[in-house]
Amino acid sequence: MTDPSKFRITHAEQIASAGDIEKAIQQNVLPAVIDTTLSEAIILGLLRQNVNIFFCVFGHGSTEIGEVLRIYQQYGLVKVINVRSEIEASHAAAALRWITGQKSAVITSIGPGALQAMAASIVSASDGLGVWYLFGDETTEDEGPNMQQIPKEEQHPFLKLCSTMGKAYTLETPLALSTALRRGMNTVNHPFRQGPFYLLLPMNTQSALLPSFNLDELPVPAHIELAPAQGDTLYYQAAQAIHDARRVVVRIGGGAKHAGSQICRLLDLADGVAVHSPLVSGVIPYSNPRNMTVGGSKGSLCGNFAMENADLLIAIGSRFVCQSDCSRTAYPQVKQIININPDIDAATHYARTICLPGDAARTLDILNAHLERQGPKSTLNSSDWFTICSQKRREWEEFKQKRYQNPILFDPVWQREVLTQPAAIYTALQWAKDKNILCFFDAGDVQANGFQIAEDEAPGKTYTETGASYMGFSVSALLASAVSNPPFYGLSFSGDGSFTMCPQILIDAVQHHAQGCILLLDNRRMAAISGLQAAQYKQEFATHDDVKVDYVRWASSIQGVQAIHGGYSPASLQQALDKAFSYRGLSLIHLPVYYGPDELGGMGVFGRWNVGNWCQDVQNLRHKIGL
Repeated sequence: MTDPSKFRITHAEQIASAGDIEKAIQQNVLPAVIDTTLSEAIILGLLRQNVNIFFCVFGHGSTEIGEVLRIYQQYGLVKVINVRSEIEASHAAAALRWITGQKSAVITSIGPGALQAMAASIVSASDGLGVWYLFGDETTEDEGPNMQQIPKEEQHPFLKLCSTMGKAYTLETPLALSTALRRGMNTVNHPFRQGPFYLLLPMNTQSALLPSFNLDELPVPAHIELAPAQGDTLYYQAAQAIHDARRVVVRIGGGAKHAGSQICRLLDLADGVAVHSPLVSGVIPYSNPRNMTVGGSKGSLCGNFAMENADLLIAIGSRFVCQSDCSRTAYPQVKQIININPDIDAATHYARTICLPGDAARTLDILNAHLERQGPKSTLNSSDWFTICSQKRREWEEFKQKRYQNPILFDPVWQREVLTQPAAIYTALQWAKDKNILCFFDAGDVQANGFQIAEDEAPGKTYTETGASYMGFSVSALLASAVSNPPFYGLSFSGDGSFTMCPQILIDAVQHHAQGCILLLDNRRMAAISGLQAAQYKQEFATHDDVKVDYVRWASSIQGVQAIHGGYSPASLQQALDKAFSYRGLSLIHLPVYYGPDELGGMGVFGRWNVGNWCQDVQNLRHKIGL
């Protein structure tokens, strides 16, 4: 075989001349059998799966695959985004998949870098986002401990670690590549539960020569469509249960994001009301009178009322995360459940369930047809259930308006009046809606207030990473704008705690020409936890500091970042947002915000949660309910 760099250049030229790898193979521009290396075959295999974007932090465990990417980028076949944090790389890849559906890969070195990326991959695992992770790994000949491997006298400890988080494969044997790529393909393209796939690359096998490698061994994604739930008897039972119920609530989870029109029809036919998870804001319009908005431990007043008083639950595409169903106590009066979910474990989560395992939209089409033959239970605005839920929805709107109409409170930390988080978030969300800007919410108080305030009329406007609630996600998500097709402008809502955990975006956004704005709401604390401590123990401890940080000067120190002070009023904030939007690149707006006991400073809590000293009461209620 010749020098690998020579045949890599030849292959890249052949693919580029044909337009893409499939055309190159079909037209025999790229021969069906080639001499290659494992590292190049991996990139060829990912190209066949339409993965051509790589978020990378190279190290000694990934220089070989980095060299392949260098050549392939020269010929326009891949896009390499080198960043300063593996956590940031993982978040950007997850955000890109979430926003546009584009697949990408995260590449790290061995050891600490891989561990950081794997920690951040809990986002893609929790939120069902398919992302490739290519990690350098210890050598296979076991000549002695490799620097940065897990220091344990045991074979493949990193494979065990990654296999706990998701699905993983170690390429100890180079010609097992086709199996590894197929397993990864099936994981990141899973029809109803995508996830991360960890491909571990031992340092000594990456450069292994593969003479006369057959490109047909590289798998190509298949088109898979989920079927609706099967069984006329089940649909009849579900329709009858809906007919007999007096107070129907429909829970909308992430698996229902493509079933908005079917859910709206179901709500009218069942005389039901809807609550949704933060993940799917806008799947049914906020303006729909049957939308009781978000429900859960930090849900809305009306959403939690509907869950608390319903006698029938129709769950669609929901995993029932602790905060979404108040640690399994959200439906104390429910006597019957209809669960639509292709995942059997999720579909059978509760007792007393009529299980309809299948695609949400297609299953609802059939269920709605059964209900239509029965005839609607009542006309809109007529039933007692709809009337009382509508009243609660009006109370919720009044509750919110009171906070928007009182946007400023005196804060002892800032020693002056500053904006409250509800007022600041509402002002920025309305501004973003007018400009059709995508919004991202970071973990903590900003996130909880944000999903209570969001009023989306369509999906894909706000992205709230509540699956893992990973601090630093939203600012890192802005990096996806550098490679997104179509491009977008993003507004990141971040607290000071989340931002300082992942500030690398200030540099990487400039390097890669990301477009967006960080709205940094600064209360010099982890307010969500301070508030939880105060509610549970009447004391706050080790969740704030007295360190003064000039975020405007910090951001201004990086050439290419526009730093702005957001002022102390809705008007000054709006002016700052306008200035940010007119700037080509990344802007950061520093906004001091209120924290304290005044109820107008937050959006309130209307649900239960199995944490801290609340655990015994919540658990006792759960067992009493018996779902």
